[in-house]
Amino acid sequence: MILHGYWRSGTSYRTRIALELKGLAYEQRGVDLRQGEQRSDAYLALNPQGLVPALEVEDVVLTQSPAILEWLEEAHPVPPLLPADPVDRAAVRAMAALIGCDIHPLNNLRVGKALREDFGADQAAVDAWAARWIVPGFTALEALVGRHGDGWCFGAAPTLADCYLIPQIYSARRFKVPLDAFPRLLAIEAAAASHAAFLAAHPDNQPDAD
Repeated sequence: MILHGYWRSGTSYRTRIALELKGLAYEQRGVDLRQGEQRSDAYLALNPQGLVPALEVEDVVLTQSPAILEWLEEAHPVPPLLPADPVDRAAVRAMAALIGCDIHPLNNLRVGKALREDFGADQAAVDAWAARWIVPGFTALEALVGRHGDGWCFGAAPTLADCYLIPQIYSARRFKVPLDAFPRLLAIEAAAASHAAFLAAHPDNQPDAD
């Protein structure tokens, strides 16, 4: 497998976490979003949307991190990232979607660029914009972890929800969002900081990090 991604991209980060949790070998090829490499002819031939990540698997290319993570779970079910019970699976997917649909898309690189270039936002305004969406999302997630978690977002082992959460906490810190109101989420971050799979997936440990 070949993972095309950007070291600091939240979607690439969550995909790396899942690959590492599954214990799968993969090659990384960096796509520098700051330099516009995602818009190159070569990359658009892989992913016409011009976004990361893209995962090459044999003779096919998978795009969109939620689809990639679901494929990983179906093609490589051990260890599982979703519980066995259908209701529990829905709960984990809901937590993942809370981040992947309602938080992350509003504070990714291209949105920040639009805020700066089209609306004249400075960094303080961009940080405030990110916090506007991160804080209510994390408030809801803190409650859900209180309902379902036992060391991780759901239960006592990492799930799909943790693959989404840890990159979003990393992003929240970059935007200087105060996190003291979310002790359960911070406890999960602390657990991830000593977990081999999460360490291997961390942006600072990627070959294209700078």
